[in-house]
Order: sequence, then structure tokens, then C-alpha cells
Amino acid sequence: MDEIEKIRQKKMKELMAKMSGEKTVKVIDSPIKLNSANFDETLRNNENVVVDFWAEWCMPCKMIAPSIEELAKEYAGKVVFGKLNTDENPAIASRYGISAIPTLIFFKGGKPVDQIVGALPKSEIKRWIQRNI
Repeated sequence: MDEIEKIRQKKMKELMAKMSGEKTVKVIDSPIKLNSANFDETLRNNENVVVDFWAEWCMPCKMIAPSIEELAKEYAGKVVFGKLNTDENPAIASRYGISAIPTLIFFKGGKPVDQIVGALPKSEIKRWIQRNI
């Protein structure tokens, strides 16, 4: 019943915003798959973005993936999370000097402001995000 109530409240907010002429802001609550086509646009259109630089073969990357999913939900509306596969997008990885994965970079206003490297526990990643918001 909780899930139905959340959906009802979300739809009600959208309806009220539409009736008052407000612009509806889409809340992103799961990581976006980033690539060369949408990377710069994502940074440009969102104030706070955490990019997870990862690869399919990387076990530490797979270890933190559930934490990234959970944090995307927790910070929905405040921070946008994106995942960039470094094997598929080497030019972007090179642009930010990615030499080890997983690497998380916090972008504020389109500019990198902080980064962490390695598979850290969710609590540490959360503390890092809080410092950068």
C-alpha cells in the first residue's frame, strides 16, 4: 500500500504543478547509463552528478553497484548518478585521467570537484557525497 500512496502523491504533485503552470522537474532515482552521446549534456543539465567509472570485468565495480543503486534512490532530486563503462568510452575516461576502477567523480556545476578510487563501503561513499553537496 505504501508504494501506491507514493505514486498517488507523485501524480498529485505533477497535476498541481501542471495546473499552476510550473515546470515539472523529473526526479532521477536510478543511475543513468552514460556514453559519449549524453555525458556532457548530463553534466550540463544537473547541478550535482556522481559518475561511476566502471567496466564489466571489474569485480570491485560489481561490488559497489548495489550501493550506487541505493544511493541514487536516497539522493533522488539532489544528486544524479551516472555509470560510464570505461571500455566502451575510453576517450571520456582518458579526459578525466581514469587509471583505476571503480572511480567515482563528483561533478558540481559540470566541473569535477572530488573523486574516490576503489570499492568503498556504502557508508563511506555516502559520507563523501554529503561532503560534496
